Amino acid sequence: MRKLILGLAILIGLAVVVDFGAAAYSEYRVSRALREGGELSSDPEVTIHGFPFITQAIDGKYKNIEIRAQGVRADLISNTTLEATLNGVSIPASDLIEGKVHKVPVDHIGGRLKIDATELGQLLGIPDLQVSASPADKSDGTGGSGGSGMTTTGGGVVLTGTVTIGPFTQKVSVKADLVLDGNQVKIAASDFYTGGDGGIDVAVPEQLKATVLGLFDRYIDTRQLPFGVVPTKVSAQGSQIVIEGEGDNVTIDIDQLQRP
Repeated sequence: MRKLILGLAILIGLAVVVDFGAAAYSEYRVSRALREGGELSSDPEVTIHGFPFITQAIDGKYKNIEIRAQGVRADLISNTTLEATLNGVSIPASDLIEGKVHKVPVDHIGGRLKIDATELGQLLGIPDLQVSASPADKSDGTGGSGGSGMTTTGGGVVLTGTVTIGPFTQKVSVKADLVLDGNQVKIAASDFYTGGDGGIDVAVPEQLKATVLGLFDRYIDTRQLPFGVVPTKVSAQGSQIVIEGEGDNVTIDIDQLQRP
């Protein structure tokens, strides 16, 4: 009986090792296909969830796959993070093994485009830019641009940075709205923010106020959202602007990921 139990334990252990090995290989194949099709500079992180993996592979249907790619160019921003959660993914095992992943039907996709403060600052021409959720929209008591758990609920954001207009050079904080406008996100500065929670209390000459606020205005093209999903939400989370979208019954054409 001891030998039987030991033998079963060894078999189960081997089965688990084989299962994880097969999952790792499949994740690698999907990652390589995404890198080549999307012309990425590095392999994206791919995680296929669910155990056992082998049964999913035999069926050619995967419950949940998560993808994360860093250093992706979007609009005029050279370094963003793309994330996607795929539910109900159909990929034949033979395609994975042979590296012939081209068209992938997916039941549901949730995609996110993350832009950090440094990259947004370069786009706006404000190198020291800081991003934080406006106090009225914060979900907890953390403060500052590096806080965790801050998520806007109404599309508000506070932008802080040093601006220069002629002889006027000053660090200011402005309140801005994050608005979805078709396939674009509009960052629209509405007023100066001088609150005690991270705001800069500085007097801006009346004749320069409109010009200073305008330096924080920008449209961001969202066509780089993963797999062409439609944007449905934009918010400030921590020190990032996060654009999110969803799609149902989508077929991903790996070979055409860079198509405008």
